[in-house]
Amino acid sequence: MAAAMQTVLGVFGGTFDPVHCGHLELARELRGTLALSAIRFVPAGDPPHRRPPVASATHRLAMVELAIAKHPGLEVDAREMQRRGRSYTVTTLEELRAEDPARALALILGADAFLGLPTWHRWREVFALAHVVVVARPGVTMEAGLSLELAAEWSRRLGEGAATLSSKAAGAIIQPRIAAHPISASAIRESLGRGGAGIDAVRGLLPAAVLAYIERNHLYLSPQDAT
Repeated sequence: MAAAMQTVLGVFGGTFDPVHCGHLELARELRGTLALSAIRFVPAGDPPHRRPPVASATHRLAMVELAIAKHPGLEVDAREMQRRGRSYTVTTLEELRAEDPARALALILGADAFLGLPTWHRWREVFALAHVVVVARPGVTMEAGLSLELAAEWSRRLGEGAATLSSKAAGAIIQPRIAAHPISASAIRESLGRGGAGIDAVRGLLPAAVLAYIERNHLYLSPQDAT
């Protein structure tokens, strides 16, 4: 008898500083391509592998809530902002696994983040808790960047598409055929910091509700403009 197919929850972490249309398009494409039951955005509170976010946790959470409001199947999870200490992905995955042991989890990572996986806290345990979906990023070549230890995991775990994800709860690596999204949050912040024409330049890169929130709360302005 064939094994029962499992529902698969996508887990999409990041600072979302700010959340932009590239995040939303990627989530929608992945949900359709990989038959994910939902994708949960998990904004980081205190990310250990990057600079502290510019916007506060409260603002970043509010922006994600606004961004996903009209997109069925996209959810937000504030646990990393509510948890004290560093926002370790393995802890989040442990909590999600404990909440629903039968559900498969698919951790969504950009190729650059995946290549840095061996520097993560308890990184090998990630594969026992979730599948890993590796999304192409502009200028990142997977094969050239794999460390020896990550290359071993790659060759052992690489699978194909939705069927692999739903066949077991965790442990596979999937590289979906989805085009890279070139929108950069850091470039958006830089443009917003210029005000005026800079704000106009990012219209269309951010959901309208998110841009309105940024303007209303004077986020990402240069110090002289914020006063």
